[in-house]
Amino acid sequence: MSHEDRLILLVSRSRIDEAARDIRSAAAQLLAHGLVPVITAEASADAEQLGGTEAAFGLGEGSFRELDKDCKQGDIELVLVLGGDGSILKAAELVRESNIPLLGINLGHVGFLAEGEKHEMDAVLGHIAAREYTVQERMALDVTVLENGRKVYSTWALNEATVEKSARERMLEVVLEVEEHPLSSFGCDGVVVATPTGSTAYAFSAGGPVVWPNVEAILMVPLSAHALFARPLVVNPEALLAVEVLRRSAGSGVLWCDGRRTFELAPGSRVEVRKSAQGVKIVRLDNSSFTNRLVNKFSLPVAGWRGPEA
Repeated sequence: MSHEDRLILLVSRSRIDEAARDIRSAAAQLLAHGLVPVITAEASADAEQLGGTEAAFGLGEGSFRELDKDCKQGDIELVLVLGGDGSILKAAELVRESNIPLLGINLGHVGFLAEGEKHEMDAVLGHIAAREYTVQERMALDVTVLENGRKVYSTWALNEATVEKSARERMLEVVLEVEEHPLSSFGCDGVVVATPTGSTAYAFSAGGPVVWPNVEAILMVPLSAHALFARPLVVNPEALLAVEVLRRSAGSGVLWCDGRRTFELAPGSRVEVRKSAQGVKIVRLDNSSFTNRLVNKFSLPVAGWRGPEA
């Protein structure tokens, strides 16, 4: 491997046939821009099912490097993620330890975390080849589960950590804690604890506020709570937040982090959430505002706006 090589890790959707098509297209354009495509061992194994990398990706032998075989994560310049926000969360999990910057190309629906659309791929890679990009760090959460005061599970989240009821017919009884003080208890379907990045994901669907990415805060959003006071909360980012599943709860719960990592919660379990010391790096190609992103992604009506008058 030459010291001049600029390695770009490709992460795509989970379906083998779709992923092969996406990787084939992106890899060809990477090579055309003088960048070296890298695939994961998982993608390499999938390619073998389709007849090998040459047959699956339609490129000559030696066009790809394989991660952890031909190079290490520390050699990678950035991760090019092909898909929607779910694919970006998958990539964030893959490179969590090395914290490589992520660049999303939206092949899904809204794609809030993506920096470009499919038809913009060549232009995006042109910016990467010319090193015309910046890296923005997004807040992440550290999540810990305790049972009888003992830590039994720990993980992290970029979007949200969600405590949910595990059985549809049984309500979950919880008590919320903010800054080491109890706030309220109620029966509910669950509670979402989200970052500003996650404010446009599950928390948004649950009626939580949209929080600009440059705002340091943690959100706590109850799901279908049976309570008079069950409003979404926006909390100091340095605060410890906790959700306790009460022992009297008729049902058990389940913890989901970014919809990818899960842990069963028995009555009496305590889930603690705090700001992580390590964020997630996202590649940005321009300085367009988050306001414009909201308008474009949600097709918000702005006709008639005149702006500040002179």
